[in-house]
Amino acid sequence: MGPTGRFFGPGELRLAVLALVVAEAGHGYQVMNRLAERFNGTYEPSAGSIYPTLQMLEDEGLVRVEAGDGRKVYHATDAGREAAAEHGDEIERMWSRAASRSEWGMFREPEAAEIIGPALRLVKSAVKTLVHAHGDPRVVEQIQAVFVEARTRIEQLDPRRR
Repeated sequence: MGPTGRFFGPGELRLAVLALVVAEAGHGYQVMNRLAERFNGTYEPSAGSIYPTLQMLEDEGLVRVEAGDGRKVYHATDAGREAAAEHGDEIERMWSRAASRSEWGMFREPEAAEIIGPALRLVKSAVKTLVHAHGDPRVVEQIQAVFVEARTRIEQLDPRRR
């Protein structure tokens, strides 16, 4: 999924929150922050989604609450750890999507707008050329070479690489 739109499918927020609590106990605000960190600022969970999810996990016996520093601290139960393990593949797919989605965060920079349009037109042109060449492998290789050269030249402009 791209930089906008709904990220979690049915039941996925529940699994994400459970996975975070299994990885490390914490109070609601900490869980919320860890989830936001997974998305590098492209998804900001709200208290209105996290706290009811934590309550649901507690009602299901997947997390337990202990008082700590005047706050509710959520800990995974054995049943919670088992549930997370049973859904390990789904959780890994979510984290992969989170990593992929976090790459979109750079496009929020104002200067990026001046680059995104031309870059998208370049990709569109490459795809159109490939379609008209009926997937000719030589054309594919030539387009790939153009993109590799362009990336190399752009990377050379990065002052950190000088």
